[in-house]
Amino acid sequence: MTDRARMRVAILGCTGSVGSQALDVCRKHSDRLQVVALSAHSRIESLARAAGEFGVHHVCVTDEAAAAHAASLLPDGCTLHTGTAGLCELSTLDEVDCVLVSVVGAAGLLPSLAALRSGKRLALANKEALVIGGDLLMPLVAPGQLLPVDSEHSALFQCMQAGTRSEVYAIWLTCSGGPFFGMTRDELSQVTVEQTLNHPTWSMGPKITVDSATLMNKGLECIEAMHLFSCGIDDIRVLIHRQSKIHSMVEFADGSVIAHLGASDMRIPIQYALSYPERWDTPAERLDFRTLASLEFAAPDTDAFPCLRLAQDAGRTGGTAPCVLNAANEVSVQAFLSGECGFMDIPTVVEECLDAHDTQPVESVEQLLDIDAWARDTAKHLLRSRRL
Repeated sequence: MTDRARMRVAILGCTGSVGSQALDVCRKHSDRLQVVALSAHSRIESLARAAGEFGVHHVCVTDEAAAAHAASLLPDGCTLHTGTAGLCELSTLDEVDCVLVSVVGAAGLLPSLAALRSGKRLALANKEALVIGGDLLMPLVAPGQLLPVDSEHSALFQCMQAGTRSEVYAIWLTCSGGPFFGMTRDELSQVTVEQTLNHPTWSMGPKITVDSATLMNKGLECIEAMHLFSCGIDDIRVLIHRQSKIHSMVEFADGSVIAHLGASDMRIPIQYALSYPERWDTPAERLDFRTLASLEFAAPDTDAFPCLRLAQDAGRTGGTAPCVLNAANEVSVQAFLSGECGFMDIPTVVEECLDAHDTQPVESVEQLLDIDAWARDTAKHLLRSRRL
């Protein structure tokens, strides 16, 4: 197979959990996939090694301080791009067929928008892009152009193929429950950063691991699913499933429920987003159903974990509310990771930011960036006030 016959992939966020596993998939299927562009935030040594291994000619570093030192580490003939503008440049390169966006947080919005406008396949592992700007992104999507990488949304995408959208009765969005399943609000107020980062199932970056512990991650996924599958927030039912073997389910009008099951390995949905509509040999260990002791389910406790309720409310409100939700959450999570606030301060600050916001219809990227900045400033002010 010639190089041109291979899908040419840009991986944005290649040194993170999803990005590094995407590189594993590209190694396994080097006859089908060619890595042509890579980005990282600040891990420039890892970025340079990957650029050398895959013979990449374009890289981007988004951290300004790291970018100043990156050029000397890169292989000969490798062009350095920087900042958010650099991510957008990688997303629109002529030699790129597919952009895998696995950067963290709101930073994924602009490169996702750029990829869609350029007609690239978008393998989306950044839920915040749709949470913030789904009203802008989804009208640009051609059939088969946007492939979700989140394990739950990849599962739903595959289950949806058993029927038409009009035949869907409900979406069952599964959730491990995080490390604090079963705890009360009082108990949660005492948890530490170390305890929070000890996720029972998945190995992820610190921000998404905290979001999983607060259940904000599941709330953001509800909003993401609204946009991906053209449904209302009340059609999405969050289901605690501690074993993380059922990755989500779709219930159809006739009562049939189609579930997606498999190993807890992100390389499977990453690979499907790159191989679609084909299925390639698995990059992961197969699940042996003969050894599964049980599959258990529970309803989420939105009193102990109010972030899920706040996200569902923001999704129900729509417009710019999810943008505020996401920005306030990002600031609060970073403050928690830095030891500047407690675990239960996260939902409190998010709720106060939402209460202070006058929701507007989404009209432009510029509007969303302004509201994102306002929400971040408001969250920082609220956090400072709580420390006084």
